[in-house]
Amino acid sequence: MLIFPNAKINLGLNIIEKRDDGYHNIQSVFYPIPLLDALEVIENKEQTDQRITLTLSGIPIPGNNTDNLIYYAYYLIAKDYALPFIKVHLHKNIPIGAGLGGGSADAAFFIKLLNDKFELGLSWGEMHNYARQLGSDCSFFITNKPSYVQGKGDNYESIKLDLSNYYFALIYPAIHINTAKAYSGVKPKMPISSLEIDILKIPIEEWKDNIHNDFEVSIFPQLPEIKTIKEKLYSLGAIYASMSGSGSSVYGIFKKKTDIKIDFGNNLILESKF
Repeated sequence: MLIFPNAKINLGLNIIEKRDDGYHNIQSVFYPIPLLDALEVIENKEQTDQRITLTLSGIPIPGNNTDNLIYYAYYLIAKDYALPFIKVHLHKNIPIGAGLGGGSADAAFFIKLLNDKFELGLSWGEMHNYARQLGSDCSFFITNKPSYVQGKGDNYESIKLDLSNYYFALIYPAIHINTAKAYSGVKPKMPISSLEIDILKIPIEEWKDNIHNDFEVSIFPQLPEIKTIKEKLYSLGAIYASMSGSGSSVYGIFKKKTDIKIDFGNNLILESKF
């Protein structure tokens, strides 16, 4: 069985407070985008000591294959359900550390794939519970719909936000940003109003002045080339542009299709309609 995990972008990100467990409480809106990995699972009928064998292609993933969230997801579910030995192949197309949730998407889609392929009968709530144990934003990809996000990034509420009439461009300058370092440069604060209300009530043409990613405050002085990308998107006609999450990717939202490849070259990884 073959599936295609998709990425997400953050529409705004407010860092509200630091928690006792070391994480931060945030407000954000996650929106799915059509940038895809490919994930295939087949049953392994060969004699092997390994219950799950993972092979990779595409963008290199640092570390050992056994550190991948897909491994953790398999053994997490295998504690409760009888899973066969399997072979998994992941073709990585979503950049790593870009604020796009690619690794979390792979894990969440893997959970859904196991449920469908092996008829486990997992409920929606069970899949969310497994996903939450793997990472803060994993469970978003179980529902995979525009969502208002709270807590440490693992509390979701689906919202009726439709950007299908707009085009967007996604730029990834291949710069790695350390998440802990990004958080260390931010001073948490309560926003004046709820991002959920703002993003649904304020016209998209006014997002530029009202909806912000708090990480930009600490990241732009350290990496001015990322700020330059955002400014360039606005100069090319974007009605809203922002970093996504704490990663180095920057997206722009446009009212009409805009050919901007000449401006960003290989750093342009996706230009599409939502």
